[in-house]
Amino acid sequence: MRKLLCPAAVALPVLFVLAVFAGEPEKTYTLRYQFHPGETIRWDVEHRSKVRATVSGSTQTTETLSISMKVWRVSEVRPDGTATFEHRVEWVDMRQILTGRSEVRYDSRTDEKPPAGFESAAKSVDVPLSVITMDVRGNIIGRRDMKPRPSAAPDKQTPGHDGWITIPLPEKPAPVGYTWTIPQNIDIPLPSGGVKRIKAVQKFKLEEVKTGVAVIRVSTDILTPISDPAIESQLIQRESAGRVWFDIDAGRVLRQQMDTDKHVVGFRGDASSIHYVNRFSERIVTRPARTAGKDAKRD
Repeated sequence: MRKLLCPAAVALPVLFVLAVFAGEPEKTYTLRYQFHPGETIRWDVEHRSKVRATVSGSTQTTETLSISMKVWRVSEVRPDGTATFEHRVEWVDMRQILTGRSEVRYDSRTDEKPPAGFESAAKSVDVPLSVITMDVRGNIIGRRDMKPRPSAAPDKQTPGHDGWITIPLPEKPAPVGYTWTIPQNIDIPLPSGGVKRIKAVQKFKLEEVKTGVAVIRVSTDILTPISDPAIESQLIQRESAGRVWFDIDAGRVLRQQMDTDKHVVGFRGDASSIHYVNRFSERIVTRPARTAGKDAKRD
């Protein structure tokens, strides 16, 4: 005898198939900075570079290493999350080695007087460098510099450079794989005394999210065609690519690493070349504040 199937038994597989094809809604993440009045946040910062230049058969290598403690002291947080903080460097340990010369070193924690060439750095240690007001997406609302910034600093915020404060975050909740961009102008000084403005774009991509930490890929695309190796040799020192690890719940950068490894031939004659290797990294040393007030770390 043939068995009869009830309507429900027939419908269930059909509904299941429809659910498989429909899939679940794509998960998104809201990335926002969070600060608390009175808290102090510290990062270990390391910046090392190696430049090997060959001109007319002579090769010169310059290696530099700077290790420092970056500090943000938060003075005010508005209802919309916009924060005002003081930026300073508590201490710095700097080293430089030139071809044929002994290493020169300055450690602000132990050296009373800096060696020649490190005087400017010594004057910028453990003093307010700037007071910055920043919204929850990392946009700079206001900035008052106590110390003059280098003239070579880019117009826009750029990872690993003097104008960089922190990465900008996407305007809307973002799924994994989402990308956003920031236009950028890079001014390159010319031997004639003029300036060559290079148009570029800074790209950001949410690569993955694990245990509440967003991994953001950062890269630079140069839009202006470059045919002069002399300009290219300066430009490579302004580019960067790497990753930023952002704590979603705490609302701050946990660590970042930006790298450059580029080679240019003919920057000063056909027989010349320059090889530039750079790494900029930082890692938070202050426990992120998970809730407002009582969990915030204070001095």
